[in-house]
Amino acid sequence: MVSVLIVNTQSLQRLGLRMLLGAEPGLTVAGETASGAEAVRLARTLRPDVVLIDAHASGTDGLDTVRRIAHPAHPTPAPHPRILVLAPPGHERHAYAALRAGATGFLSEDATPDELTAAVRDMAAGEAVITPALTQALIDAVRRQDTVRTAGRDVDLDTLTGRERDVLVAVASGWSNAEIASRLSIAPTTVKSHVSHILTKIGARARVQAVAFAYESGLVHPAA
Repeated sequence: MVSVLIVNTQSLQRLGLRMLLGAEPGLTVAGETASGAEAVRLARTLRPDVVLIDAHASGTDGLDTVRRIAHPAHPTPAPHPRILVLAPPGHERHAYAALRAGATGFLSEDATPDELTAAVRDMAAGEAVITPALTQALIDAVRRQDTVRTAGRDVDLDTLTGRERDVLVAVASGWSNAEIASRLSIAPTTVKSHVSHILTKIGARARVQAVAFAYESGLVHPAA
């Protein structure tokens, strides 16, 4: 059973999300709140698999909420919840700051109910939720930077093997594990292993952060 914590400033939206997710087989709503501080507390006590947070709640002050949930002051052996940010269409640029803060997925508010529930399931299973618009937003954000640097880390590309670099380039191109396996002529399980090693080496928690790293490190260059 996948448990979800809903963080949304609008009571009607919280109700709608609770009804939608609660009606889905295999999904359960562990709790809900409109408060960032309460979200941090509930994430710690309820230990949901996924925190679904709207972009308004994860705005300037809310980025700290995302950061505190993703990187708790007192870590526990239990896995941290994965954070899925919902944002209005056209606000993909907000994704860059949210991902740097520790979010592991980003979805537009105009997504269909099926897309939302699929995203929650994918997140809980350890997959990334990364759309073409999000990928472009990451590219644009990197292009605007004055200097290329790693997000809060000093990681050398030399720590990655040649094959890991190939896989990372493919991930940054938006390929799925199956597509990477087919194009690189390796097994899907090998792709998963490479992705896991990449995330560990660069200190990332999800593929979307690996995409940001690929552009920030200069391994992949934004198209003009």
